[in-house]
Amino acid sequence: MTSTPPPSNHFSLPPVPSLPSPSASRPRGSIGSTFSFNPSQIMDSYYDANTSAFTQRIPMALDPNRSILASSPARASPQPKRKSKQSLNKTSTKPGGGGGGGGGGGSMRMPHPLANDTTDVFQDSEDDADDEYDSYEWGMVDRMRLWRHDALMQHLYETAAFWGDKILSWTNDPNDAFWLAQTYFMTHQYARAHRLLTRPFPVSPPNKSSPSAGGSPSKNPNNTTTGNSGGAGGPNGSTTHTHSQMQLFPSTPFDTKGKSRESLSMNPLAMPSRLPVGAAGLVDVPETLLEQTSRLVDMSLACRYLAAQCMVRSGKWTEAMELIGEANPFRGSAKSGPAVANLDGGIKIEASMCYLRGLLMLKLNRADQAKTCFMEALALDVKCSDAFSQLVNAEMLSPDEEWDFIQGLSYQTQTPDDAEFVQLIYTSRLRKDKHQVEHALTRSRLVDDYGLGDNPDVLFSFADALYTDFRWAECYAVTSRIMGLTALHVPTIPLHIACMYHLNHLHSKLFLMAHEMVDREPENALSWYAVGVWYLCNGKWGQARSYLSKTTLMDPRFAPAWAAFGHTFAMEAEHDHAVTAYSTCARIFVGSHLPLLFIGMEQIMLSNYRLADEALHAAAALCENDPLLCNERGVMAFNHGDYEKAADFFQEAIDRAQVTQSSQQTWAITYMNLGTCFRKLRKLDEAVKVYHKVLEYDSRHSIALGFLGMVYHMLNDLDKAIVKYHEALSIDPINNNILELLNTALETSTARSAQTLRYQELARILHNKWHREDPMYRERVAKAWAEQGMVVSQTGQLVPMGGAGRGQQGNEGDAMQE
Repeated sequence: MTSTPPPSNHFSLPPVPSLPSPSASRPRGSIGSTFSFNPSQIMDSYYDANTSAFTQRIPMALDPNRSILASSPARASPQPKRKSKQSLNKTSTKPGGGGGGGGGGGSMRMPHPLANDTTDVFQDSEDDADDEYDSYEWGMVDRMRLWRHDALMQHLYETAAFWGDKILSWTNDPNDAFWLAQTYFMTHQYARAHRLLTRPFPVSPPNKSSPSAGGSPSKNPNNTTTGNSGGAGGPNGSTTHTHSQMQLFPSTPFDTKGKSRESLSMNPLAMPSRLPVGAAGLVDVPETLLEQTSRLVDMSLACRYLAAQCMVRSGKWTEAMELIGEANPFRGSAKSGPAVANLDGGIKIEASMCYLRGLLMLKLNRADQAKTCFMEALALDVKCSDAFSQLVNAEMLSPDEEWDFIQGLSYQTQTPDDAEFVQLIYTSRLRKDKHQVEHALTRSRLVDDYGLGDNPDVLFSFADALYTDFRWAECYAVTSRIMGLTALHVPTIPLHIACMYHLNHLHSKLFLMAHEMVDREPENALSWYAVGVWYLCNGKWGQARSYLSKTTLMDPRFAPAWAAFGHTFAMEAEHDHAVTAYSTCARIFVGSHLPLLFIGMEQIMLSNYRLADEALHAAAALCENDPLLCNERGVMAFNHGDYEKAADFFQEAIDRAQVTQSSQQTWAITYMNLGTCFRKLRKLDEAVKVYHKVLEYDSRHSIALGFLGMVYHMLNDLDKAIVKYHEALSIDPINNNILELLNTALETSTARSAQTLRYQELARILHNKWHREDPMYRERVAKAWAEQGMVVSQTGQLVPMGGAGRGQQGNEGDAMQE
């Protein structure tokens, strides 16, 4: 399946609002009692080309097309192999070279891949990175950085925070601060991480060459010191520090990037001190040095994104929204858009921020804007599967919109080598109401060409297609396989529970599964959803309602729980409460027809036919293939007196329900409705057949027996009608309508029997009279019967000619009566 180019305007986006900054009167980078988290100042730094040391770093640190791939603690992502670079003042080459690297004590060793990655978050130039392969000697900071990252890999977060804090105290480097904030985030210390990301740091730390590691720093004639400084320099990674900077950040024997050799004997008293702290607990920076400091959230998109995540996890959604902005600040720039490929092969930080913005919109109950943010995130980078999951799992788009949007993404531009696979795996997760042929081809290719026949996501695609076709038994077999492969596959759990709900013989397994999930994951909303559905299976509406209510409290956007919660009210005829629950579900599942269908059903029960029509027509616009929807539309047509149209809807529902694997009793009511339409249309023979079909599914269906008696009554077959009325009353003895119909049939039958007896007596009297008065009467009667091939026997019976036996004698009067 080849990808198609994106349409020129596949979704509309609102204009970028101008976000006012409460601290606009202060110079950039100033620190006060409050902070301005306006993202516009990032954009100002991104677009302005001034000569300050900070803005020389911005074009790479704030590039929205970059990812945080290079800052991975393990550096596990593939990196392009660097070319060997000869240095004029060095005789050694890159890994494998035999020369020394600039003198100094200690043995020479290659840097550990985990030990020295502190500059990647701020995207140093490759020239600086190439120097890492030159002569290298580990020092205390390098070793502790190794401990920190190894602790992160082993999930020893307290250990990582312990050593990371010491590293930051020595180096005061923004990169070490970023990794310490990451550690705090992993240990749920969100306020601590946020404070670290919003405190000021030096824009460009001074050179920290070690006197014992190969000489003193070189000095230029202007009495300035030049050296590498954590990626904060110009294009070549170097910067110039004035005398005032050297006073603020005194020289230390540590190189934050670990590129120069480090003294083996360190003096902790020589470490640089942090910036002074004021009375309010915030860092107090002299006004003359404001241009030399900046917050991490202003220095890197990665830091701003992490700070916003801290606010989200702390429940401060408004503050997080202010931090990243209500609209994408990079939208419309030359380096932003779906057609701009990612620079390093990772996921664009811009797309991640759009996804986070969408989550915040959901938290603030702005679902339409959330959908736009998720669509923008996925359009910017097709690798952002979180945005795809939000759009698909919550059914934010209609089936047609969903298909057109996913097929129109820029796969070839953003992932030229993997475009086909990404498009296939996304297509397999779309709804199966339409494009059945394309979906079947997609699943076949994923299994045959890519060997994903046992992958949970691909198996879920098979299960979803089976569930859409109401083949619940086969769907349950596939979902059971998924549950065997992974203990908890979130998209599969609701499907698995639904199959067990529809198949009566699996209710006991649902009971065991619910208990197991509650014991294993009591904090998961799916566990209590399973408990609520089990009570729903057993008709215990009150208990089901309490557990489903708990599910909605734990996860307010879990739409299946809202639908089941509405069912508990509907079963107890509390239709107004049911409509409220279904409306909430419809607001969450914007692209699903089921909540609208349930609303229409409840409005029919309330006799609000206008509202019912609106809901059912809206549901039909999203999905026309649901047999239950066809049945309800038939009910509305019947209520409007259009019996032909109603019969067509009921017949369509029955045809579509033939593929279902539920009990046929489920669709008995649809057959009843069809038979009633035939009865109204005076198609009585067809009505009899349909009612007999109902009795095949349930021989004790009292309503079907009563309706069948009505049809016999209309056909003047009173004997059969009376029998069916009696059978219906034996099942439902207090049905007043059937009792009234039975009495009517009995009265009619009695009157008809009396009339028949009277007619027969009158015919006998007249026959005797004619026989006495007319001698030729017998001959005329015999001649009339002979013309029809019959003859009157001696016993007075009519028999075919030649069939009169010997010795047969009879009363001629009896033959005349016949």
